[in-house]
Parts: sequence; structure tokens; C-alpha cells
Amino acid sequence: MKSIKEENNLNNKKILLRLDLNVPLFGDKITDTTRIDKILPTLNFLISKNAKIIIISHVGRPKGKVVNDLSLRPICKDLQMKLSQNIKLISKDVKEIVSKDLFNNDDEKIIMLENIRFYPEEEKNNHQFAKQLANLADIYVNDAFSCSHRPHASIDKITNFLPCYSGLQLDLEVNALKKITSEIKKPITCIIGGSKVSTKINIIKNLIPKFDNIIIVGGMANNIIKYMGNNIGKSLQEENSESIIKEIFSLSKTENCKITYPEDIVVGKDLNGIPQIKELSEVSSDEMILDIGPKTIKVISNIIDESNTILWNGPAGYFENPSFANGSIEIAKKIVENNKSNKIYSVVGGGDTVSLLNSLNSINDFNFVSTAGGAFLEYLEGKELPGIKALN
Repeated sequence: MKSIKEENNLNNKKILLRLDLNVPLFGDKITDTTRIDKILPTLNFLISKNAKIIIISHVGRPKGKVVNDLSLRPICKDLQMKLSQNIKLISKDVKEIVSKDLFNNDDEKIIMLENIRFYPEEEKNNHQFAKQLANLADIYVNDAFSCSHRPHASIDKITNFLPCYSGLQLDLEVNALKKITSEIKKPITCIIGGSKVSTKINIIKNLIPKFDNIIIVGGMANNIIKYMGNNIGKSLQEENSESIIKEIFSLSKTENCKITYPEDIVVGKDLNGIPQIKELSEVSSDEMILDIGPKTIKVISNIIDESNTILWNGPAGYFENPSFANGSIEIAKKIVENNKSNKIYSVVGGGDTVSLLNSLNSINDFNFVSTAGGAFLEYLEGKELPGIKALN
């Protein structure tokens, strides 16, 4: 994989830049700009090299149809302000655009094509569609690690037609994940949350031989608490997870990896209920487990203190309600405390975890924060990502 930083001659070259600008929108307002902020270094690098930039990206899942509410217009406006550059949004059908029609004005340095998922050919990884996109440019750059698990035309097939490079943010993502899975400084700990064991079983199985500790929190932990013979009331759970949990504990024993799950919890009658700290055996049938308790926080804090490397994916509870956010906040604070004294290397990923850190204004207090969701998890599973394979 060759980084765009290694290309010396970018002057006046047309760069087809695949980004992931799939940010949360409320009407035409962007509610979280993290993904936009993360790709600014690549854009500024290309601008400094006097390249002509053609941005391709997507928002939402329009399923191959034009959906006005999923236009890139709000993102285009936000980028213009952040870069202090004019960006021309082109809504014309990509298949009708020819390269010579682009950048005819001297002040045009950046253009943005409308939502690439408006075209059904994109998600079908269509050969001809990829070729049409490639005909617009001289060089292709993938700076969308978070889309690189998708075998789509603008991620995968397009690399057949242009010299291709990785962008600066993609380089950072891959290097951080390599460091956490290959260049390990032990002891290494994974804190993993989320609601379903089945969606993360392969990640856990892949990490157990490499990690010293795996801490399971959030909705996933409810299944283990139940497996251990406790009532979990109305808590989020996954049916028929017993065999998966048994497999996790069996493998961890073989590989000498310690599995940690909550010792005490915080419950409520519903998501807006009054929080109560309880032992695992005390949950009543009309209660929900919504956070980890103080004893569990102390156990996790001690493990973090004893670790040199931390991977965190998934909050410890229903952090959207401040009454049930304490576990997640305390984990974040403990990692930051160790980071600031250079005791650990920390990587955080997953949309909910990133949202939590944004709410705490702690994004920059971790060694690396991944903006990827599915790609982050599939990489941890040990899967080869189509977008990364295509660049090699």
C-alpha cells in the first residue's frame, strides 16, 4: 500500500479522492463533524501540492436512488468553511460528466460529486461505473477506511483503472490497528461493549490469543450475567447465546486470557428510570441493567493501570442518559489519566464510543480514535478488507 505522501508530482493532477463523509444529519445540520475533521489533513496536503481534487462520498443508504434529504450539500458547505475554499457540488449524472468539463475556471480547485450511493452501480461494484469514475481523474486516493470493508465501485473496482494511493487518515487507521494487533506492548487489554455477542464473537475469538484481558461490558455482559445463573429482568439480551459464551470462556482458558464481566450493576425500571446499584443476584423481573457498578469500575480501573495497551470498543452502559453514563465516563477518565502519564497506548473505535468521547470533549486525549465502525470491527476479526486489498 503506497501513501499519497510518497507521490512527488501532484501539481495540476486531478485526484479522485474517496472520503467517508457519512456524518449524522438533523435536517441540514451536521450533529457530529468528527469524520469531516479527520480528513482535513489529506485535503490540506493535496491543496498544498496544487492538486485538483474531485471528492466522492456518500451519506446514508439511498439504495441506488436520488434522495434529496441525503444530499452532500450540508457537508459541502461545512467543508468550504473549514478549508476556506470554494467547493463546487456537481449534481449532474456522473455517467454524463467528462474530464475536460471539470476545473475550467482558474479558481476551481475542489469539486464534490453528489452522493455516490445515488447510483445502484456503486454498491454492485460495477466495472463500467468504476471506469467512468476513473476517467475523470489521473490518480485515485482512498481516505475512507471506514468504507473499506465494502466491495463497492468507488472503493474496490476503481483501483483497476488508476494509479492508487492511501490517504493520510487511512494510513493512520491501518497503522494504529496494526500496532494494537501485531506490534503489541503487553499486557494488552480489550474493553468491548455493544448489545449482541454474536456480532462480536469472531472479534473476541481472534483477540483472545493476542490479549491478556478482555473486559465485556454493556448489553453483551447481560448475556454472561444470565449465563452465570442470575436474573437479568427486562435487560437487553440475546437469545440462544449460551454456546457462544461457553466457547469464549473455553478458548480464554486455553489461551490464558482473563475474561472480566460486571460484579455489580446499575439498574432502572426503564431507560429513564431512577438508578439503583445492585449485586448481580438482586435484579428483579421489572428492572433493566443499564450500567456497571462501583465495584466493577474499580476492577476495570485496576486492570487498566496494569496494562500497557488498551483497545476500547463499546460503552459500558446506556450513556445517553447521564444517570447510566458513569461507568463509561470512569473508564474514559482512567484511560486518559494513564495516557497523559504515557503509561499506555490507547485505541478507541466504534460510533457510540466516539460519541461518548465527543460529549466528554476527550477525543484528543487518546492515542488514536477510529472513525470507522464495521471496517474497524472486521479488521479486528482478522478479515481482509476489500478496499485495503485493492490498494496493495
